[in-house]
Amino acid sequence: MSGDRRFALLGRSRAGHPRCRAWAACRAPAPSRPPCWGSTVVPSSPPPRPSPSPRASGTPCGPPTARRPPPRERPRPGHRPQPSPPPRPPPYIQGTTLAAVAAPRPGSGYRRMGSAPGWGRVVRGELAAPRSGRADRRTALAAFVQLTDLHLIDSQHPLRLEYLRAASEISWRPHEALTVQGAVSLVERVNALRAAPVTGAPLDCAVTTGDNTDNNARTELDWYLTVLSGGRITPNSGDPRHYEGVQNSGVPLYWQPGSASRDAYTRRGFPRIDGFLAAAIREVRSPGLTLPWYSTVGNHDAMPLGCYAHGDSRLAAYAVGGRKLMDLSPAEAARLQRSISQDRDPRGTVLRDLLDSRRRAMRAVTPDERRAPFTPREYVRAHLDPAYRGAGPVGHGYTRANLEAGTQYYTFPITEKVLGVSLDTTDPGGHYNGSIGTAQLTWLDRTLRTHRDLHVVVFSHHTGSSMSNTRPDPARPRERRHQGAELVALLGRHPNVVAWVNGHIHRNDITPHRGSAGSFWEISTASHVEFPQLARIVELVDNADGTLSLHTTLIESAAPHRTDFGDLSQTGLAALYRELSANARPDGARLSGGPGDRNTELLLKRR
Repeated sequence: MSGDRRFALLGRSRAGHPRCRAWAACRAPAPSRPPCWGSTVVPSSPPPRPSPSPRASGTPCGPPTARRPPPRERPRPGHRPQPSPPPRPPPYIQGTTLAAVAAPRPGSGYRRMGSAPGWGRVVRGELAAPRSGRADRRTALAAFVQLTDLHLIDSQHPLRLEYLRAASEISWRPHEALTVQGAVSLVERVNALRAAPVTGAPLDCAVTTGDNTDNNARTELDWYLTVLSGGRITPNSGDPRHYEGVQNSGVPLYWQPGSASRDAYTRRGFPRIDGFLAAAIREVRSPGLTLPWYSTVGNHDAMPLGCYAHGDSRLAAYAVGGRKLMDLSPAEAARLQRSISQDRDPRGTVLRDLLDSRRRAMRAVTPDERRAPFTPREYVRAHLDPAYRGAGPVGHGYTRANLEAGTQYYTFPITEKVLGVSLDTTDPGGHYNGSIGTAQLTWLDRTLRTHRDLHVVVFSHHTGSSMSNTRPDPARPRERRHQGAELVALLGRHPNVVAWVNGHIHRNDITPHRGSAGSFWEISTASHVEFPQLARIVELVDNADGTLSLHTTLIESAAPHRTDFGDLSQTGLAALYRELSANARPDGARLSGGPGDRNTELLLKRR
């Protein structure tokens, strides 16, 4: 993305957070693994040292009037006493997974949530050896929060593929009606953080790394921007008074929370919760982030359903229309799923023909034009709307130049010494995996050379391993597309790159990369739609010994770990959002990653 807007240098906000400073430079038209050999696990909360008693330390024990002040030393001629350095702030772990994590309680079937011990910090030295005493020498360079894969879902959208649940259990989530409440609770957690966990420094900004929406629907785009900017949201579409979706359809494939009939989920112990769906579509209030925040695009933001190229008018008509398919045979569901996963239907032709053939089986729903898909230009234009400014900046990284050039990549200042680069790794030609075009890759190379004196953190939606889709961009059919290995090689040629932060895989995973001129860490963070529902704080520090450290600390939403089926308040629903997600699929532990993918210190050489 490109940008031509210059932002004035801003001071700290009243809440104590520094506003990210912006300048106009260079804007442009895994499964879980154990800690690596040599890694060190640091306890999440070491016991405090006992204070020495006055007598043991030699301090006089009488009343203050009985103490004789020590003789005052006369300053030597020409000598000025040096002031003591300010004390370092203590580590701050409140509200992070260093202190505690949500975890299902022991048992079988539907498991209620409780609290478990926090995850300790793992020191990883694959790219540079840790040196003793660095904690006393380090200087904070930047601290930011990454939010990724929020997947705000219009769960009543007629184009949703819930019926793939007939072929795969993980193709539908019983908590999809609560994504807005869950995301607002995450915003509340970020706002409650008083400081960065390791350095105690103020947080500089927040960055999303894509899949902010799910169906590429305008309803979801409005909800996402309002959640982060602040305001009132009614997470409902179609009938303004009633829910119209699979969860009151009577189809036993889905959890029917208000029904006494048995379904695939109540047979596993899922509860009956009267009033759940009415509560899910009630108005929600978001305080909005109090930090400046920046937005990165993901495949679900770029294409209908995250995998189909724009351009099919019949699919667009189904999106806003009054018919919704809710059930499908396992064989038909499996065929459609294979066409997506094997990249055989980038334009949605198989889906369109399926819907045409099943019109008689569709249920009637209330049409809603707000469910229409949005284009990349409409995505950028919405960010530039002053109604969504929130804590700023206007556009949240995107500028008028992006709008004019049809791009979605840009640079932004995290601090005066650290530059952020937001990439667009989506492939408009279709499919959920990504790639990057030659023009953007050339721009990135030029940007990194121009800012060689700054540390650089790169943000994208896709990981290196998921950038395997090189289908041409319909708007630039002659432009070559580049895979993840080529992007990794380019970043490795620039010693100022310290980290590549991304999402997409819904799993915590941290990978070291050694390049021809430098090394960097690829930091992938779990989503906020699948359990364990996380975001990540990243701190960059200079250890003053020839090394840098990236401290990564995971956070959960502010919702309580324990739930109450009778509490259908906004907070109660956010807690249910987490518990339902933990029971939706059995691989939450895999998505959490290994200890070396969670709370870490990642060392690398300072170049």
